Amino acid sequence: MRNPLVSLRDLMNRRRHGAMAVIRPLLLAAGMLSLLITVACTPEVDDLRPAASVLRLSDVGPITLDPAVAGEMSSHVYITHLYSGLVKLDEDLHVVADIAHDWTVSADGTRYTFELRDDVRFHSGRAVTAADFKYSWERACDPATGSGTAPIYLGDIVGAQEMLAGDATELRGVTVLDDHTLQVDIESPRSYFIDKLTYTTAYVVDRETVAGGPNWWREPNGTGPFTLARWEQGNVLELRRNADYYGTPALVDAVEFLLLAGVPMTLYEQGHIDVVSVYTAYMDQVTDPANPLHLELVSTPELSLYYIGFDVTKPPFDDVYVRLAFCHAVDRERIVSVLFKDSVKRAGGLLPEGLPGFDPNVDPYAYDPDLARMLLEQSSYGSAEALPPIRITLSGYANHVPSYIAAAMRGWKDHLGVEVSVRQLEPEVFLYHIQDERDEMYSMGWIADYPSPQNFLGTLFSAGESYNISGYHNPDFEALLLQAAAETDEERQLDLYRRAEQLALEDPPALPLMYGVNHVLVKPYVSGFELNPMGVPDLTRVSVDRP
Repeated sequence: MRNPLVSLRDLMNRRRHGAMAVIRPLLLAAGMLSLLITVACTPEVDDLRPAASVLRLSDVGPITLDPAVAGEMSSHVYITHLYSGLVKLDEDLHVVADIAHDWTVSADGTRYTFELRDDVRFHSGRAVTAADFKYSWERACDPATGSGTAPIYLGDIVGAQEMLAGDATELRGVTVLDDHTLQVDIESPRSYFIDKLTYTTAYVVDRETVAGGPNWWREPNGTGPFTLARWEQGNVLELRRNADYYGTPALVDAVEFLLLAGVPMTLYEQGHIDVVSVYTAYMDQVTDPANPLHLELVSTPELSLYYIGFDVTKPPFDDVYVRLAFCHAVDRERIVSVLFKDSVKRAGGLLPEGLPGFDPNVDPYAYDPDLARMLLEQSSYGSAEALPPIRITLSGYANHVPSYIAAAMRGWKDHLGVEVSVRQLEPEVFLYHIQDERDEMYSMGWIADYPSPQNFLGTLFSAGESYNISGYHNPDFEALLLQAAAETDEERQLDLYRRAEQLALEDPPALPLMYGVNHVLVKPYVSGFELNPMGVPDLTRVSVDRP
């Protein structure tokens, strides 16, 4: 899931701002914030008194509730609770049954046969069948839908590439055997294919609801544990427990998201919301043993990478020595310790800590100004004066340069003599159009959708992938990814991924900055609120015993 890097400073005085994850919910991440809305007066909050079994959170609301289109954290949390798919990830990030109660895989690893439950219904009451999945996936692959995620998560299915190119109207690899049996054929063995089906792109949607028009998703008809009870934009969004849910029902009656309601930390301290992200500005306060809030702090590592990407398809970053010079000129240790107050972890390689294949000994870009200057001199440009103009694309508002980006820019200026300019895009434009809008560099964050190195190395840097914004292409790197995808022995597979990562670090498409850590405050009367390593809470497991 994408997360752009934006503002860290002035957290209390700007209308919209955040640290790294601009479009991520405000209940997530310290230092990787969502949009924070400061409102002078919020009488609606004071007038509402929540029931004991209502969980209250603060947020800005989703960008979309269309599972086929959504590709960022702000929408993801809502969609995962309104819809569901064949399979899902459990709390340990293992693939488990969901609407499919069982499945088998052919000996050659290219055919999956899913047996669906017979008790699953859309919120409207209509029964879900295998044909609904075929329709949903074909809709996602239809170019008219505009899904940027379908090529990644459904692209392995036979016929998907033809559909995505507009050359076919049917997914040849998806066959409805009967109402509750779905057969899926993929082009070649992919060890991670079943993991991809846990992502929202593979969720089932109701054909009749979609036919209602382009804004159908504002009144979604899903299959998940919650229904959308109300959505007043800029005010409140309420998820209500689905009494007819086929799985374990939610413990709370409802979850209310207060939208644009004020400074989240203030709302939390005043008792208007029950959970809040801890932003960098508050870290000293909430970690102080003398402050009672430190007893409510919950910190969990996140499978995420925040990085500065290079457009390797055009000057000057078509030269590997220029890319390496820019990597060694940035003091990432200082960024993490001073600007983030150690609320995140400095990155080593491209695979985040906690992900299978992570190697703690990988750390190729030591801060070394002398080496950086030497590398620039060795490049085909030879000096800073010979470089073309360089601009970095950021997500955000009001021409505010985040402090960590400013620190990187200062390193490039002081040690390389390179002035880098900034262009900001509004988050909605950045997230869904960065491929076309990118300049020579861009700042980005990525949170795992499934716990595999493929979701970082392949999704972000493999040739032809829609999220390969850098345009990176290394044939040896691609060969290793293909070998890893077909390898069934886990140790050999991870070794292939480590070798692929090493190649990409020697020929860098990006400068890894940091790995995320989520810090949240949870009221003592709330139980079961936990963020998984991908930063997503399972709201069905939360209970509220409000005093």
